[in-house]
Amino acid sequence: MSELITMPKLGFDMAEGTLLRWVKEVGEQVNKGDVLVEVETDKATVEVEAFSSGILRGAFVPEGTITPVGALIAVLGTADEAIDLDALQAQANKDVSEDDDDDDDVVEAAPPAPAPAAPAPAPVAEAPAPAAAPVANDGMIRISPVAQRMAMANNVNLSLVKGSGPQGRIVKRDIEAAIANPPAAPAPEAPAATPAPAAPAPSAPKVTAQGEDTVVELTRMRQAIARGVTLSKTTIPHFQVTMDINMAKVMDLRKTLNAQLADEGFKLSFNDFIVKACAIALRKHPSVNASYQGDTMVQFGRVNVGVAVSTPTGLMTVVVKDADIKALTAISKETREMANGAREGKVNPDDVTGATFTTSNLGMYGVSEFTAIITAPQSAILAIGGIRDTPIVQDGEIVPGKMMKVTISADHRVIDGALAAEFVRDVRDLMQNPMRMLV
Repeated sequence: MSELITMPKLGFDMAEGTLLRWVKEVGEQVNKGDVLVEVETDKATVEVEAFSSGILRGAFVPEGTITPVGALIAVLGTADEAIDLDALQAQANKDVSEDDDDDDDVVEAAPPAPAPAAPAPAPVAEAPAPAAAPVANDGMIRISPVAQRMAMANNVNLSLVKGSGPQGRIVKRDIEAAIANPPAAPAPEAPAATPAPAAPAPSAPKVTAQGEDTVVELTRMRQAIARGVTLSKTTIPHFQVTMDINMAKVMDLRKTLNAQLADEGFKLSFNDFIVKACAIALRKHPSVNASYQGDTMVQFGRVNVGVAVSTPTGLMTVVVKDADIKALTAISKETREMANGAREGKVNPDDVTGATFTTSNLGMYGVSEFTAIITAPQSAILAIGGIRDTPIVQDGEIVPGKMMKVTISADHRVIDGALAAEFVRDVRDLMQNPMRMLV
């Protein structure tokens, strides 16, 4: 029996994805669990596995196509099974194209500003004017989201495009037609009179070009990052609290534990201790492990600590679920595996969703202190600097210290200054007495 394969939903906020690459070819045997296709979402490139075995009888969506969640992309079946591939291809084409009957997809764009008034021109022969874009009663152009993105990417003048969708709205096929055959601009009106010749303008100084600008198209992940940080900084009232942590005891304990773990082939990082300390402190302070929701505050039932990872395509956050009840070794192993997958551009959707709090560590780059932007809808993020040799006063004497600065950025709608200070203090106390994290 054939099985229809659709674009999966790889995250709670995913509406569409780009079908990057078919791993299997039409006619090839596919076993349950085999990677069938690679899909790029706003967060990562994900390998989609087959849920059953069969022969790939049809792959209906070309590589590089932006495809809505739930759209038909392929069919699995037996070699001798009768499958109407033409009908399925037509269904896939329909799924990938816009739903012209869905008025919820309408985006209203402001029409171009009218040209300034001029003296009445002398009578001239009329030139045929292009059909005007559909304009709603409020003066806004009716256009679907996909059509609007295509128009912006290809510099299409919407005032010259006639919409063929419901109520005359502009849809994808209208923009495609405009790109293939750009509509002619209206014929210019004759001037009322020929002005007197102006004095010649002075010659502009010659400028020697030092190099050409390069326009780089943003990846979907970079676009998502841009939207996220803009939303966060413009809607969340951030404030920061900074504290020093003496890392001497953590350094000693890490050295001892890594010597014992050498046979297992991995080492605990300083960040593993930080994740664990944050998780324990979050359990103690549920209002930090929370989200502002207008008239309510949601305190998350689980403590899922995100770890920001730098990848070739941008910053990604992998998530250690239930970090408050996991051992340091489990945190270390999970973080390492997820970070490696993120850098390779291939992660499991569950690895990058569900964070209730985030850590961002730039210490390995020699950064001593910085502030980070909160990842909505979370309420806080901890920025971690590098460990530095610093003289400190201990028992009345100046001694060498291994100090590290951490800075919490907090949402003031949920977290007050005293609460932020208490949370960071508890993280500090755990890091300065790390044996408490092992019990």
